Amino acid sequence: MKKILALTRYGKIGPSSRYRFYQYFPYLKKNGYNIEVHPFFKDNYTQKILLKSKNIFSINPFFSYWNRFIKSFSFKQYDLIWIEKELFPWIPSLIENLFLKTNIPIIIDFDDAVYHRYDQHPNFITRKFLSNKIKFILKSSSLIIAGNEYIASYARKSNVKNVEIIPTTINTEKSVIKINHLNKNKFVVGWIGSSSTSSHINEISQVIINLCKENDILFTAVGVDGKKLNNFPVNIIKWKEDDELKEISKFDVGIMPLPNNPWERGKCGLKLLQYMAAGLPVVASPVGINNEIINHGKNGFLAHSEKDWIKYLKRLKNSPILRKKMGEESLKIVKKNYSLDLHSSKLIKIFNMLCGK
Repeated sequence: MKKILALTRYGKIGPSSRYRFYQYFPYLKKNGYNIEVHPFFKDNYTQKILLKSKNIFSINPFFSYWNRFIKSFSFKQYDLIWIEKELFPWIPSLIENLFLKTNIPIIIDFDDAVYHRYDQHPNFITRKFLSNKIKFILKSSSLIIAGNEYIASYARKSNVKNVEIIPTTINTEKSVIKINHLNKNKFVVGWIGSSSTSSHINEISQVIINLCKENDILFTAVGVDGKKLNNFPVNIIKWKEDDELKEISKFDVGIMPLPNNPWERGKCGLKLLQYMAAGLPVVASPVGINNEIINHGKNGFLAHSEKDWIKYLKRLKNSPILRKKMGEESLKIVKKNYSLDLHSSKLIKIFNMLCGK
């Protein structure tokens, strides 16, 4: 069997690593690949982030860098190196390229415009030393896998020849699909995310305030950090991996408000896909890949203003038939364009090509 070293950013509970790496492992193993995974941040660190723990700094990140540094000396033991984003966050490319300059095929996977973390950073020193970091490490790779065209375009402009697009995918076989679209108690407007994306909800805080004045509307947020929210009514649900799909299926509509900036334009729309895989209609800001995932008026709506948000959410609230119709279309789109089965085949072809199988 071919040996693959997967250098993920997080363990399995980290959403980006789970959806971009871990869920593909069974498919790769069936096709003759032995996967050894080494996350940069272990699950205990990630758990503290997801749960907004006050003791997040009780875990020294030095050991994350040290363990990754030591592991990087073993690249020659593998047939392919598969990296999530970068080897060493916040470290100049000069250090990283010392390990990437190897005859072993290297794939770097991006589901975020991580380069904007550096070139858009408010600190001048950070921009000076790191703004071109990702551009340099891209050139040391054998192939780049981008989660969307925005990221792929950046890679091509960096003179990377081998760029493939694999969107973030959903295992629809595990989906908990909403069947009953009739309101038994309240119309539930739902959001799922983490502490790092909680502030996005503030984009529509006034919308939520206005809607929740109606007694039969409830706003629910799974995994949200309440301290990052403006003062508006919200039903906060703690994120748990085992309960994630069940909680989404309780929504009547899934939302994804986003600010329109370079970082958000690099997002891969995971929230939308999670909602859609549950058979839900969606309403989102017209930013980045949201414009591709949502077929306006078919599986959801793109809201350009506060008036749009209120109008579309009320339209869905008042029509269970429309919610059901749009939810069914959502599920069709996910199965057709964003299913794990579909894109695992493409990933296996890439591995076979680079490993000479």
